[in-house]
Amino acid sequence: MSEARNVLILMGTRPEAIKLAPVVAALRRTDGFRCTVVATGQHKEMFWQVTKTFGFEVDADLGVMEPNQTLAGLTARLMEGIDRFLGSAQPDLVQGDTTTVLVAALACFYRRIPIGHVEAGLRTGNIWSPFPEEVNRRLATPLMALYFAPTEAARQALLREHIPEGSIVVTGNTVIDALLTEVAVQKGDERVRAGIDAELRAAVAPDWQEVPFVLITGHRRENFGDGIAQICEAIARLADRFPDHRFIYPVHLNPNVHLHVNRLLGGLRNVSLIPPQGYRNFVALLSRCRLVLTDSGGVQEEAPSLGKPVLVMRDTTERPEGVAAGTAILTGPQAEEIARQATRLLTDPEAYGAMARGRNPYGDGHAAGRIVEALKRYFLERSRAERCAG
Repeated sequence: MSEARNVLILMGTRPEAIKLAPVVAALRRTDGFRCTVVATGQHKEMFWQVTKTFGFEVDADLGVMEPNQTLAGLTARLMEGIDRFLGSAQPDLVQGDTTTVLVAALACFYRRIPIGHVEAGLRTGNIWSPFPEEVNRRLATPLMALYFAPTEAARQALLREHIPEGSIVVTGNTVIDALLTEVAVQKGDERVRAGIDAELRAAVAPDWQEVPFVLITGHRRENFGDGIAQICEAIARLADRFPDHRFIYPVHLNPNVHLHVNRLLGGLRNVSLIPPQGYRNFVALLSRCRLVLTDSGGVQEEAPSLGKPVLVMRDTTERPEGVAAGTAILTGPQAEEIARQATRLLTDPEAYGAMARGRNPYGDGHAAGRIVEALKRYFLERSRAERCAG
């Protein structure tokens, strides 16, 4: 490429920062690219912890977050903020399923700027689960120029929606790139390990590495109310059934989560309700736990890379590959089923081993490199077309 191409990467949330960090790194070490990172500000402290962990600079922060905001208000502020950064021609990159993704796609469409979607093609088929992510993905898809599908199943979902085959590249998921990078850092740097240990000793207990534990994340909108209550009931049952285990739950700050979780689980001897953890500490917990209970999306991909069985406490998942590969079980937010499946895995070594040894279907740690190569091809073809047209 004769001139440096500016790729504007838009990210709003902590999970987006994690998944796009490897892409930022790959672009910034590749000749012919200039990478501009814009944060929309959907997440605050946890987002900036990720940028510090991965060591990448953010060029601009739109700061759209407001207390008690509505999705409509967030969407309006995002549109105004993002549009201000779209004055020059470049394909923007966005990740996943957030409101940032949908608004960025629409703003680029209005300005006739091509946009690429990292983690394209995830679907549950249910517009209410996950909410609002499923609809964000569906509405953004027709507006994209490039689709970086994490799996073959995601590619097939895009083809069923009549997306041109030539615009889809199966890359693997960049969350695996990020995870493997961080695991290598933790293995190779004693000072990092010491810092993690000190922080988790304070947050969990001095013996956090010595007691077997189950790691829990639960915060999805569709689980607010009865779903969270069911999840807490399952944890209480398991804590009683396995008094020799600790149940570690980094509790989301949303009042719909932390107020109910603390009311229902606070005071249980072997349940540790801790503040949300930075990415580095969370990877350490994930690496050392026995089992994961989650309603998150990314954790379903990360845990199999570390040989950790996953119970997905949702009615649907846009990541069915893990269920098909035997690394995850879909339980729904149902106390009886969560407790039953967790008990089976914690007491049946054969069942546990079958899940722990399952093949990770989500990537090999080289997704970001494939995305950069696809961008090179895209720009080369675009330059040829412009020369022919001229």
